[in-house]
Amino acid sequence: MSRFYFLLWLSWAFRVTLESLILACGFALLLTLSLYFIQGMPTLSSEVLEALLNLFKFWFPVVWGLTLLIALFRSLKYIFNTPHAGYELQLIACNSDEVLEEIGYGDLVKVWRRWFMLMIWLVGICMILALGITYLFTSFSGIFEWFNIFWMFGFILICGYFSFIFLGARCKKAKLRKC
Repeated sequence: MSRFYFLLWLSWAFRVTLESLILACGFALLLTLSLYFIQGMPTLSSEVLEALLNLFKFWFPVVWGLTLLIALFRSLKYIFNTPHAGYELQLIACNSDEVLEEIGYGDLVKVWRRWFMLMIWLVGICMILALGITYLFTSFSGIFEWFNIFWMFGFILICGYFSFIFLGARCKKAKLRKC
């Protein structure tokens, strides 16, 4: 069963990473190009290209935080009814014990809210542990000296593994079943 959770986490982490990065690059590029067009499309000299690159670097972490939420919501649909290592996680209908074969995003709202709150708590625990390790073993005096969106993304990926274990064991709308 641990192999199931690892393979489920691995496919989920790959999907969330790829989708959030592609969306973030797309939105950051769209914002950068829209600012370029608003400024009257100056000729592309080295200074203009450097300014556009700096704008892209500014917008990327900002929109990555937003696209990460979109990717987390979209990725939850694909963890259900996908077999890994002889097991699959199934979504149960609200009013019965019937397994949903066709899962829509409307079916996921309650499960996503619970899973998202679990992820928030797990990431918070990771941050507290990281803060303790920071104080004990490094010269940094606080979390805001090193913490950024990249560390947050790593914490989300790490906590995603544990959240699937809790989701399969504790959530009444999700059931782990042998294929």
